[in-house]
Amino acid sequence: MVFGLTGTSENEIGNLLPSLDIIYKQLIKLTMSADDKVVLRFIDGKLLRGYLKEFSQESPEILFKKLDGKRTQAIPMLKLKAIFFVKTFEGDSGYIEKKIYGLRQSEGKKIFVKFNDDESMVGYLQGGVPWNKGFFLSKPDNGKKGFFLVPVDKASNNIRVFVVRSAVKDITAIP
Repeated sequence: MVFGLTGTSENEIGNLLPSLDIIYKQLIKLTMSADDKVVLRFIDGKLLRGYLKEFSQESPEILFKKLDGKRTQAIPMLKLKAIFFVKTFEGDSGYIEKKIYGLRQSEGKKIFVKFNDDESMVGYLQGGVPWNKGFFLSKPDNGKKGFFLVPVDKASNNIRVFVVRSAVKDITAIP
């Protein structure tokens, strides 16, 4: 018995893993609307607020419409540091986000992300990391351009963050 599944061998469980990845990808697509409010953070420090029109973890670009814009534009993923899915565009400038685990129910592996510019984030990994870094949380998946991180502070204006892998220096698993 493996994972509490009576009569299931380890080989059969291993064969299920690719199917689980496909299910996870579909779940991500279902939980993202075509007009998610996002703040784009570029590797050069620039910020853009607007709506995500089209997004895929495998795509080399996203389709984005500026908050005050009338047209949709393609933005290369390599120019981005992260995509912040936000509750509001205004946020609360006086709010200091808490960076302590235990403020919300665990939503995945606890990780610490250090970006190439030495900024850091903590949160819960949603899904898998698309390459080997840090404590080797997963096998490489060259198709994915990044991974999702859920903030530890549920009161944060950020619902979740898509971290672009090319902007990451290191990832550390937190016990």
